[in-house]
Amino acid sequence: MSSLLKEYRFDGDRKLVLPDMPTDAGGQKNRKAELIRKTAENIALACELQEKLYASGEEGLVIAIQARDAAGKDSLIKKVFSGLNPAALEVHSFKSPNATELSHDYLWRINAALPPRGKIGVFNRSQYEDVLIVRVHHMQQGYRLAKRCLTDDFFERRYQQLRHWEDYLYENGLRMVKLFLNVSKDEQRQRFLERMEREDKYWKLSTSDMKERAAWAEYDAAFEDAINATATPRSPWYVLPADTKWYTRYLTSQILVDTLQEMNPQYPPLSPEEAAKIPACLEQLGVSVSKPAAQPEA
Repeated sequence: MSSLLKEYRFDGDRKLVLPDMPTDAGGQKNRKAELIRKTAENIALACELQEKLYASGEEGLVIAIQARDAAGKDSLIKKVFSGLNPAALEVHSFKSPNATELSHDYLWRINAALPPRGKIGVFNRSQYEDVLIVRVHHMQQGYRLAKRCLTDDFFERRYQQLRHWEDYLYENGLRMVKLFLNVSKDEQRQRFLERMEREDKYWKLSTSDMKERAAWAEYDAAFEDAINATATPRSPWYVLPADTKWYTRYLTSQILVDTLQEMNPQYPPLSPEEAAKIPACLEQLGVSVSKPAAQPEA
């Protein structure tokens, strides 16, 4: 793992205190040109590793992205993951659950979106919505659930369920890496104002975002608790500064490369049965195949 990423990685060995985490590039700002160039190199390398992952079909990878509004989830996916092979990439965006989804367990729609082994899945929002917005707005109180399910430890049990579920996925060939894009309140304000002032940003504008912004402290607590309760070596969290988009993209590209290198996918070898057919195939293509010389008898 890149030494720079250690500052942002949480895998259960330390507690996250969200207000203590940086939201911008800090001392890395003078490396902008270098890190933008490195981002492009990382994407190219990730594409090579993805090809091996796709060919082997032994493991899959999910990058789950959580953030406050206007933190840059969409542009991050566009700038980093669009450079990969689309045949081996699946991107899912999770909105508010509909009536059918609410009639199932909260992981039902997430399970349906998991990529098969050999592919990379990117989640724009994820299973963690059910311990974030649901917690902040006490939505569980309106769920049609048996009373035995709506106890005071509702969210603690969900954290446990998520840990166990992610372990289950890992043990069945699917890794989960979770990113939290940590945008500052000032930067979010500037991005909201931009959405109100630019015609090409109108489509992103939602007045309901103001309601979420008013609950900033409540979201801080919800993100902290969720990350601290579900960060593990198998399924780590990365709390990435999101005020400086080029830096967020660099860090994400590095996480992608580091994770794929740890997975170490390899092209599958040719089976002996298929290898034996190669000479006949070459002859059909007009390529002469020299037979090995006979060995003299001893």
